[in-house]
Amino acid sequence: MTDIDIPLPSLAGRRAVLTGGSDGMGLVIAERLAAAGAEIVLPVRNRTKGDRAVRSIRDRVPGARLELRDLDLSSLSSVAALGRDLRADGRPVHLLINNAGVMTPPERQTTADGYELQFGTNHLGHVALVGQLLPLLTAGQARVVTQVSIAAARGRIAWDDLQAERSYDGQRVYSQSKIALGLFALELDRRSRAADWGVTSVLSHPGVAPTSLLAARPEIGRMTDTPHVRAIRWMSRHGILVGTVRSAAQPALLAATTTSPRTDVLYGPRGPLHVGGRAATHALYRPLRDKGESTRVWEESERLAGVALSV
Repeated sequence: MTDIDIPLPSLAGRRAVLTGGSDGMGLVIAERLAAAGAEIVLPVRNRTKGDRAVRSIRDRVPGARLELRDLDLSSLSSVAALGRDLRADGRPVHLLINNAGVMTPPERQTTADGYELQFGTNHLGHVALVGQLLPLLTAGQARVVTQVSIAAARGRIAWDDLQAERSYDGQRVYSQSKIALGLFALELDRRSRAADWGVTSVLSHPGVAPTSLLAARPEIGRMTDTPHVRAIRWMSRHGILVGTVRSAAQPALLAATTTSPRTDVLYGPRGPLHVGGRAATHALYRPLRDKGESTRVWEESERLAGVALSV
């Protein structure tokens, strides 16, 4: 498919925090926000990749305002340390994009805190980050954009085996992590409105694109690219159904910058099955529509992540 970047308004004077911004679509998001004038905070797990990302962005956007910070979303102490550092700066955050993630380790693994790796990283790590930054988000009347996945279209939260200790299926647990994160983000918006926090929380997803999620990841036990990512790369190169890394970044950018954000929809590709195409909005996936589940996710996530989400 042809890459078409959506136009962005000026973001001069705005401070944005973006997880997962050192490669793939996250790097595209960071570059576009920087080009629009935003000051970007890039919390990264790998400083070498982070330095390379900063150089890449500055090659394309001379004068880009970028700041690397350390963050391992699979460690709640690392999230807390970043929160302390940013709160010590005392500067409002106007935009938070929860973009980072890990997908389908071949075997069950756990975070530094003992949680299943995907649930602990994709969901609890971002819950903790929101909790740590909430004073800065309210000060900035921020927009929080949370990346879910088409995997959130199916499945459910296994409350009787939340950490996949009895039965591990990588794809099922990945779907659960994204459903939980989406329900949390929707509840964040409802609670912000009810308590007048001034934070707007919206959902986006990238569709399907040849990112690194399914590529070789020795650090999680995947030594070679999966057959799925090889097929996705071929389809993307030939413009068949799926998107590109650049097109996959567009829904989050639209969700982050549209002047009238909708909090009752998903920002995602508008092509068949929502796997590729131009950025648009579409209905929430069915597992994301249960407000009772949202409340339960919120309360359980506060407990597990060790944060109190209040102002």
